[in-house]
Amino acid sequence: MSDDGPERGDRLEALGRAIARFNADRAWGPFHTPRDLAMALCIESSELLELFLWKREGEIPGRERLEEELGDVVICMMNLAAKLGVDPIAAATAKLVKNAAKYPVAAAHGRATKWDELAAEAGADRGEARPEGEDDGTAAAR
Repeated sequence: MSDDGPERGDRLEALGRAIARFNADRAWGPFHTPRDLAMALCIESSELLELFLWKREGEIPGRERLEEELGDVVICMMNLAAKLGVDPIAAATAKLVKNAAKYPVAAAHGRATKWDELAAEAGADRGEARPEGEDDGTAAAR
């Protein structure tokens, strides 16, 4: 069974319905503003990150805690997407298409180089110079 087939989408939709029902049963709608949901997503992501704090390279936190925090991140993301009317599958799919253009396999394979650096390298390889006055994103850091 493929991880990207219709079964996965059906499971995500079922999860979205279960989350909405959970929230409705508790009358939490008034508290789920986009601002609060975005903050909650960041906080839950930070709690996930905290599990890795002070661990050695390659050391993975306990599975139960890891799944709990990943679950919280997914729930917050789904709540925010629902509140804003964003289809998370469509948004992620569109982002993958954009990332594929920013990180072509030939330039990015096996490299952890930011897209703008890859583009600058590609331009230099073609003998292109950055237009005068064009900010490369480092001006604010100087």
